[in-house]
Amino acid sequence: MRRLLVSAVCAVAVLTGAPVAVLAQEAAAPAAARSEDERLAAFFEQAFQERIALSPQSMTSLGIKRDYDKLDEVTDAAAERGLALMERQVAQLNDQFNPRTLSEESRMSWRLFEYGVEQARLSSRWRDWGYQFAANGNPTTGLPAFLINNHRVDSVGDAEAYVSRLKDSERVMGEIAAELRQRAAAGVISPNFVFEPSIANTRNIIAGAPFDDAADNPVWADFQKKVGALETDQATKDRLLTEGRAALTGEWKRGYEHVLTALAEVQQQAAAMPDRDGGVWRLPDGEAYYNARLQLSTTTDLTADQIHQIGLAEVARLQGEMQTIMDQVGFEGSLQEMFALLKTDPRFQYPNTPEGKEQYLSDSRAFIAQVMAVAPQWFSDLPEAALEVRAVEAWREATASIAFYNSPAPDGSRPGIYYVNLSDMTQVLKPQIEGISYHEGAPGHHFQIAYAQEMQGLPSFRRFGGYGAYAEGWGLYAERLGKEMGFYQDPYSDFGRLSTELWRAVRLVTDTGLHAKRWSREDAIAYFRQNSLLSERDIVKEVERYITSPGQATSYKIGELKIMELRQKAQTALGERFDIKDFHAVVLGSGSVPLDVLEDQVDAWIAGQS
Repeated sequence: MRRLLVSAVCAVAVLTGAPVAVLAQEAAAPAAARSEDERLAAFFEQAFQERIALSPQSMTSLGIKRDYDKLDEVTDAAAERGLALMERQVAQLNDQFNPRTLSEESRMSWRLFEYGVEQARLSSRWRDWGYQFAANGNPTTGLPAFLINNHRVDSVGDAEAYVSRLKDSERVMGEIAAELRQRAAAGVISPNFVFEPSIANTRNIIAGAPFDDAADNPVWADFQKKVGALETDQATKDRLLTEGRAALTGEWKRGYEHVLTALAEVQQQAAAMPDRDGGVWRLPDGEAYYNARLQLSTTTDLTADQIHQIGLAEVARLQGEMQTIMDQVGFEGSLQEMFALLKTDPRFQYPNTPEGKEQYLSDSRAFIAQVMAVAPQWFSDLPEAALEVRAVEAWREATASIAFYNSPAPDGSRPGIYYVNLSDMTQVLKPQIEGISYHEGAPGHHFQIAYAQEMQGLPSFRRFGGYGAYAEGWGLYAERLGKEMGFYQDPYSDFGRLSTELWRAVRLVTDTGLHAKRWSREDAIAYFRQNSLLSERDIVKEVERYITSPGQATSYKIGELKIMELRQKAQTALGERFDIKDFHAVVLGSGSVPLDVLEDQVDAWIAGQS
């Protein structure tokens, strides 16, 4: 896409919420004030570089080929070093700068820098309570995906770095295995249902050639493809392939076998503790841990009870809107009977074949294409990065989410990717695909995450950092925005839109039910089954996800409700002067921020229009 440009002054006005007249005065401010902003910007950039220097994989994801032959350290000691660095940096910030000498935008960055450290402190305090292996992802499948998607091979040196990373995986997997045993000894053991798929996926990573006589392992296939594309002599390519094969069958395989051994040990402990399949209230200090997870996930002080009640109210509202569509299409049964129809009628399913999967991908691409065609009517600025739709690779389907977004590389070498899990097409519902495409692709995560990365005027920690309540709130808002953009012409697809929003409302009820109200796994599944359109497979995957990732699922609806609240406030205050493109520019223009900061930004923008 071509970037749609607004004037520099208007762009800054959107970012700061200040009227143009005030910005003109600031433009005439003394050079000393401007130099303080520049000095602070340099400080933030240095701080960001210091942080990512602790993570070779983060640098690779950002297109930086420094420590390109290394993988991250995943120990408590490494986490402590990272937090200590952040503490030193925030102390330096307060020692070396005076907020009164800075512009409004620089003060905003200061506020967000401090907020990020506060969040890191809270997260670090409860680090050992987290499940390494969860229902929707684990560290063993993350490494192959990283190498395949992020490690570019543009030279012989890059290929040698790839081999070094294959070798370094033995250390990483050893650290994962040690931490798995350590947390288990402290009573933090993943629920029983996590182990079978986690073990299966981990075994998949050391299956296929060169480990056995089956088809090429995905990592081996990736390495061969990348080496094959190099412009070098065949002898060098042969050497690299020999070294890659040896690393895979040596260090790489041994590392994964270490993890499999540890998983088998801890699985036996979990089997002797069947009550571990419930919420984290069962863990030592579980209630306090969950409250911290809610704070981190929502960037608010909402209690579990408050979130639960919000969820119940939203469930009731959305089911009422669904009834309106049922009346429109002449369906005379109950809501649950409508759910059953959509889950079982072949009209609403794709064939469970390769052709059916490809049709899903084609339809998703078409939905995104129609957004792209009208996006300039709704947004002043669009991301330049390309967006692709891909199926989740077979080797990680069992523990992958239903759908998710992978951010692009800042240098354009990797597009934004909207992934969909197509492991069982009998469990995929056609009416929901349109809304999910808008959420994970455009105008959802891609318009927010890729766009933020491209905002050169923001400090790097703001361009590449973020908060789930904001990002997922925007994704859910984007689903609703698709209706305003003129889509969901099929009433069943519009019903599907409501069903995916209902899904996020049910999350508020079930997540808090599991972790604060002591619901069982079966209680949560039953509530989901009664109140949502999700397929049986997805219901189980969702509930198990909430059990192993406490609090995260609350971020979507809480964030979306705040964005809608702020939009309504702006429309009420501005009346005919309200411009949807300007509102979106304000919401997206500061990067991913906590919800209270977003509210301040919108309030300042409203005030600036008066």
